Amino acid sequence: MTHLHSKRLSGLGPGRVLATVVGLLAALVLGASGEADASAGPPPVAAPRWTDQPHGFASLAGGTTGGAGGKVVTVTDQASLAQYAAAEEPYVIRVSGAIAVEPFGSDIVVASNKTIIGVGDTGEIVHGELHLNPGTSNVIIRNLTIRDSYVEGDWDGKTTDFDAIQMDTVDHVWIDHNRFTHMGDGLLDIRKDSRYITVSYNQFANHNKAFGIGWTTNVLTEITIDHNWFTGTKQRNPSADNCAYAHLYNNYLSAQVADGDPTWTYGNWSRGRTRMVIENSYYDGVQHPYQADATAELVQRGSILRNTTGRTDAWGTAFDPREFYAYRLDPAAAVPALVTRFSGPQKQLGGVTLRVPADYATVQAAVDAVPAGNTEAVKIAVAPGTYREKVLIPATKPNIVLQGTGQDRSDTVIVYDTPAAYGGSTGSATVRIAANDVTARNLTFSNDFDEAAVELNGEQALAMKTTGDRIVFENTAFLGNQDTLMTDSPKLTTVSRVYVRDSYIEGDVDFVYGRATTVIERSVIKALSRGSATNNGYITAASTWTGNPYGFLITDSRIVSDAPAGSFHLGRPWHPGGEPEAVAQVLIRNTQLPAAIKASPWTDMSGFSWRDARFTEYRNYGPGAEVTADRPQMSDEDARAHTVADYLRGSDDWAPYARH
Repeated sequence: MTHLHSKRLSGLGPGRVLATVVGLLAALVLGASGEADASAGPPPVAAPRWTDQPHGFASLAGGTTGGAGGKVVTVTDQASLAQYAAAEEPYVIRVSGAIAVEPFGSDIVVASNKTIIGVGDTGEIVHGELHLNPGTSNVIIRNLTIRDSYVEGDWDGKTTDFDAIQMDTVDHVWIDHNRFTHMGDGLLDIRKDSRYITVSYNQFANHNKAFGIGWTTNVLTEITIDHNWFTGTKQRNPSADNCAYAHLYNNYLSAQVADGDPTWTYGNWSRGRTRMVIENSYYDGVQHPYQADATAELVQRGSILRNTTGRTDAWGTAFDPREFYAYRLDPAAAVPALVTRFSGPQKQLGGVTLRVPADYATVQAAVDAVPAGNTEAVKIAVAPGTYREKVLIPATKPNIVLQGTGQDRSDTVIVYDTPAAYGGSTGSATVRIAANDVTARNLTFSNDFDEAAVELNGEQALAMKTTGDRIVFENTAFLGNQDTLMTDSPKLTTVSRVYVRDSYIEGDVDFVYGRATTVIERSVIKALSRGSATNNGYITAASTWTGNPYGFLITDSRIVSDAPAGSFHLGRPWHPGGEPEAVAQVLIRNTQLPAAIKASPWTDMSGFSWRDARFTEYRNYGPGAEVTADRPQMSDEDARAHTVADYLRGSDDWAPYARH
């Protein structure tokens, strides 16, 4: 685009903090309903109920990260699952749909540094077992159903060893939000001195031997077991043999198999020299809710027992879990409703989060880890800091959420300093989004090329360029001078849509431009002064295809400026390469305009008259909003067909604004 001198990049100006509600059911309040045994326990920790990082013992001694840092893959068949699960390198493995394992009851070996997670709530492993061999470390298994390797007539599991998950002498494993049912032996066997384990929010159902821990005389295993639902099971709910520390809290045991067995139908059992702590659990219809060997220790506090019989042992001091880690303790009375609803696979947990720089050194490295043709949302969580890099999200990698994790968008900045003189306009962009269905939140995108310090033929310097469809920017900032934000499409006649909300954009020359249908709502646009008393620049330079009725809509926003009064244009029509079919459409409505806006705010460009473009205003206000003969105003009737919904709807009824 045409080069004009402009001033040095200014500061961000007033930021806007986007308040977010973190965590689901963070303050679940249920009445005790006369449950005299219920205990509220210590105050809950102020943290999300669910995160993509483990809690409890799996979070200690270096933590459990699974396949973080590796590539993300999606598997739909046994061969692919087995290949990636057994690989030496780290992988995040998404299981899509049901995978039937053959031969019946066979193992899928899981090696170190793996995350295996079900897509949505329909990822299943049928007729097979996930097996962790001795020495395996750092594994996360989440959001799966593992089912149906039961051998008819073998209720005691004496003829097979078809567990759902079995692990021997492993460390750092998180088993979370899975459903285990109707298997051939145990549902979950954690054996032979396995250490730093957390088992949370799982369902154990329709089985004899649910969950066993131990099988050595050593006292090494440290395990956290919370918010699990044991229903229709008989024994080992769990059985913990010679555990150094077993912390059980907020578990729900219900509808226990009632077969008249006086001994081997039971709930929790602290065996050998186990030290066990049980807190705020709920037992309904259970024989022997909790018991301990004479050599073991068991501390119980705050649990509720209903329709129970048999042993409720408690002796010794065991240990204090809070000396090891902080945790949220829900009231026992809340447990049945909470656990039945939120244990097992959950649609909202089937996504994947890639952390920068904890797991991936750069934003681009995290983007590179996303699989081509990605069909499920992948979040790239960027920690506060300044990332001096260029980022490309190619068209082959849709469904990415790029999110800063700081308190303010200014905390997390992606910045580079390339001008168009060194690679063209597109090559200058700090971030390019060519994929569809990309969302960016709580981030700042900047091109800090200092155009006042050098003289170049090509000082355009983009902070962001998009060509994809259904792009959302929320609580973001775009910093630059000329051509700061370009929202485009792959070709003139292809319509791409971009929605910018609660954001900040600054620049001087054509700094919001392109041919994409773009809505900027509830945002601040700062027109920077270049030191001129008469012409400091142009806010928009649209190149809308003539067949597209919707180009740029700036609505319910505020334009601010440090330029002198009457020295800034609202826009001019850009016809790239002289293309006559690129006829700008811009509507600015219900927006505050500063005194810097000219009385005749639209102007010609490259021989094309602004009067041939589709430039209008509607109900703007402020010192720069006077109505003159050179300021077309949209009628009330036409304004009813130029809303945010009209601009973004398309043929697929896209409505990103609806969730606000």
